[in-house]
Amino acid sequence: MSLVTALRTGRAVQSTSVGQVVSPAGVVVQTRGYAAPAKPAKKISSKFRPNAGKDNSKKRAARDAGLFRPMSVNNLTDPVFQSEQRVSLQLPLFRPEAITSTAVAKAMAFPDNESKALKAYGLPTNILVDYLLLSKPCSVVREATVNVLDQLDKAAGSSSKETRLVFTGKPGCGKSYLLLQAVQYGIQKEWISLYIPRASNLVNSSTPYAYDARTQTYGQPVYAQQVLKRFMDVNQNLVQALTTQASYPFEERAIGSDAPLVDLINLGLEFQHQAPNVLNALLDELATQKKYPVLLAIDDFQALYNTSQYRDPFFKAIKAYHLMLPRALLEFASGKRTFSRGAVLGALSTQHTTYRTPLELVEALGLEPQTPAGPYVRREAELVEYAKGLQNFPVPDKLTVDEAASIFDVWQEAKALHIPRGDEMFLAKYTESGGNAREFVQKGLLRTVAM
Repeated sequence: MSLVTALRTGRAVQSTSVGQVVSPAGVVVQTRGYAAPAKPAKKISSKFRPNAGKDNSKKRAARDAGLFRPMSVNNLTDPVFQSEQRVSLQLPLFRPEAITSTAVAKAMAFPDNESKALKAYGLPTNILVDYLLLSKPCSVVREATVNVLDQLDKAAGSSSKETRLVFTGKPGCGKSYLLLQAVQYGIQKEWISLYIPRASNLVNSSTPYAYDARTQTYGQPVYAQQVLKRFMDVNQNLVQALTTQASYPFEERAIGSDAPLVDLINLGLEFQHQAPNVLNALLDELATQKKYPVLLAIDDFQALYNTSQYRDPFFKAIKAYHLMLPRALLEFASGKRTFSRGAVLGALSTQHTTYRTPLELVEALGLEPQTPAGPYVRREAELVEYAKGLQNFPVPDKLTVDEAASIFDVWQEAKALHIPRGDEMFLAKYTESGGNAREFVQKGLLRTVAM
């Protein structure tokens, strides 16, 4: 008899286990055993017994204090630890009166007061790494240093259109260091200095931007406001003595003529969306005033002649000269806008493969093209105009033996090397690097171990 028949006739069935029934014919059938109430779980008492009435905080603090924490270097007074202490370099100061032909191949430290520009404007990446290892910022005076500073002295009384130099040379030859020396020299000679250590940040789409219909360019309010703040930190004493030559009717506040120039800068610091226009107006005011010479120094200079990574509403790449601040820098570099007194300096960089030196700039500087440069290769007319009149200042590809020896002594005195001091070791590293400054420091000295 089947189970259905048994249920219809009312006959009983035999129960086996939970969830199963057996029909009279011996067929085992599964029932809804999962619907049955689950058995309550057994309670297991915890074996943890808190220490009632005991204060463990003091015990843990006493046990952990000073454990696995390195001691300060200043506390290592035993002579065995003296080699690990960071020594303050004792170097002559980088002063304008000391930069003569007799100072060539000597290492000099930047004064603490004038080195505030390093903290305000920042540094190129390679120089920043070096200064993190050394106890104070310094550099070696080269023959090229003396020549550049002599040209700055001549440019102090003439228009910036007469002095527009671009430092060129092989990678690692010291272009960025030479530009930094010029900035430090200008600050000590009471020049109004504007230093852009990484011009690639102007075109790599790392800051917000907005289109300005009045100027038909794209402004970068965040970056412009940062430049205004850094400019004010470095040149505050000089700017306080200047007044505006024109009036600026901004929506938030009108700046009249003969107003303190500081008021114009403070307007850009207070209202971020007006910072690009304020910075552009500030450059116009610096161009017309004749009380102080102005130095405009730009590292990664070739980035201004490349297509930026910003995009327009149609997702097309924006040219660098369609951005407000890069266009202003290009106009001063090309001589379309000039400072009454001052100079414009730039340094090419080959570290960024995204922003290579374009053909228009290569031909304007008289360099050897690294890409096809035949008559059928297209040149962009705007870049040709912005590159006109630039003067090539070649930086020597190799350090002299005396210059390399000064660098070797600086790193040795800073106790940053793991190699013994000696003429044999020095000449070996100098030969390995081929005299290149960056190769000599980074690969010749810093990547060595004790033998």
